[in-house]
Order: sequence, then C-alpha cells, then structure tokens
Amino acid sequence: MPTVTPRKLREAIATTLRDYMTRAQLEAFCQEDLDLDLADLPDGVTREDLDGFSKFYFVQTILERKGLAELLDLANRVDDELDVPVLRDLTAQAGLVGVAGELKNLIFAADGPKPKIVFRDAINNDIAVVENEHHCLVYDRALGPNGLTWRQLTAWWADHERLTGVPERQIWMSLYSRLAKSLANEAEQRILQTYVKRYQTHGSDTPALIPQVYLHYDPYAQAKTRALSRTLPRQRMDFLLLLPNRVRVVIECDGKQHYADDLGKADPRRYAQMVAEDRQLRLRGYEVYRFGGEELREGPQTERRLMTFFDDLATRHNLSSPPTTK
Repeated sequence: MPTVTPRKLREAIATTLRDYMTRAQLEAFCQEDLDLDLADLPDGVTREDLDGFSKFYFVQTILERKGLAELLDLANRVDDELDVPVLRDLTAQAGLVGVAGELKNLIFAADGPKPKIVFRDAINNDIAVVENEHHCLVYDRALGPNGLTWRQLTAWWADHERLTGVPERQIWMSLYSRLAKSLANEAEQRILQTYVKRYQTHGSDTPALIPQVYLHYDPYAQAKTRALSRTLPRQRMDFLLLLPNRVRVVIECDGKQHYADDLGKADPRRYAQMVAEDRQLRLRGYEVYRFGGEELREGPQTERRLMTFFDDLATRHNLSSPPTTK
C-alpha cells in the first residue's frame, strides 16, 4: 500500500506553491495550469472565504476534495513546472508512479500505410496528420489523473464520428470494430476480445486497451534510411494501457518474427535488439509485458490465462476489484 497519504501530498503541494509564487501567480497557476475549479470547495467554505486565506491554506482548501490519484498527478505537474525534489520523492514513495511528463500525442489503431505527420505548432508540439489520416486515430484530449478509460475513449469516439443520440452500446460496437481492424493477427484479436469483456463486467471506467500505438515515429521509410542510419526500433506497440498516476503498460504479442529471421532461423541479433528496447522503456517508467504466440492459441485456456493476467495487473495497480460472483 502507498506510504504517502493525501494529507502529505496536499501539504507538500501547498508548501511548494506558497514558497515559489506570489498570491496572484499562485491563483493563476492553480486555475490555468492545474485546471483546478475554485468553486469545488469543502462544505461551509465559499469562494469569498478563499480571498482571506493565506497562500498555504488557500491551496490546502482547494485540494481538500482530491483523492490520492489526483494529488499524485497534480504533484507531478507541479514538479514538471517548478522542479521540486521534495514532490518527486513523495510521488516515488507512493510507488508505481510511471512515466514522467504529460501525454501529448496518442496516435493509435493504425491499419494501413504510415501516416504523414507535420507540426502545426512546433513550439507547443501540436501535430497534424496530413496524409493517410484515415488509417489511424489521434486522441486529442487531455489525459486526466485516472488515465484513459473506456468511458472517455467512447465519448471521444462519439464526438469524432458525430454519433450524437446513438445508443451507448452501438457506440461501443462501432469503436470496437474500428480498433479490431488494426490488429495484425488472431493472437492480438484474442487479447482484445478477452479484455473487452472487462468493460461489460467491470464497467466503462475500466482503463481502455489501446491497440497499435505509435511509440517512436520515424518519418522516413526503412528502405530510404537503411544505408544512412538505423531506423528507430519498435515504432508501434501492440497494446497500451494508460493507468492512473501516469503508469503506462505495454503489452506485446510475440510471433516468430521477434526472435527469428525471415527464413525462420533463430536470430540472436534481432532478439537482442528487442530486449534492449524493453530495457530502455522500463528505465523511462513503462511496464512491458510479453506474451509468446504459443500462449495465445485458440482455446479456453488462453482466455483464462489472459483474464488472470488482467486481474493481477488490476490488483498490482489498486484498480477497482472484479465484481463478486455469487
């Protein structure tokens, strides 16, 4: 269990903002950078009351209703802005905090030619897909402290596809169909099919399983760069889960191509490149889990294996418990 309490985090955030900012800067930062609602106050406290509070108590009060996951996210965001070792130590003590920095571009469900991407605003890292845009999806909303849930993803999809007034189940099926189109083989389909059952049993606030996500983006084709430089490895992840506290879980389905050459002969160099990239991802805060193709053959044992894995993953990250079976 985390050793860091919400109270400790509230006090640390309040102390940091008090010491680093004037009153006017602090209020603007809370509203504009941290997106805090100054009207969401504890019972008996009014917006007018805040004006008379000290800087420390002002921040303490507007954070009063925030839970541990939200406070960890806020602490990370304050640390990103101000570089505060004390906040960094607290989030590390909480455990399983995940990847530093904010999510900016989520390009996923690629089902065809590589999209051509340009910077609309290179200063703000705003991108635009200007070619092959129909072969991928781009999630363009801010990521909250609870990661990306199926509810949030389907709400985005409904807006993206202009499905106003369409029954929720129909929206779910429409999105599932589009995600399934991006899968490369039956093993990947079994992972997605098994996970989707969790939305039905655990509810739509379950983290969304996102397929075919761009991790690295190399704008050049491998054939053009082979003679000049090494192409970036593992440009796409098979699946990604965006969990609370910036935890990012990568799930890979390994076929023969991950450890053998084009003739089916064991290829130590190819395997070494794969595990080296895994190490780099882990050092950056990602969790990486691999399934061998042999584990994902058709049959009831495969579904049980996947269900057990997803249950254990939820327990590890203190997500909502599976429903009790009577």
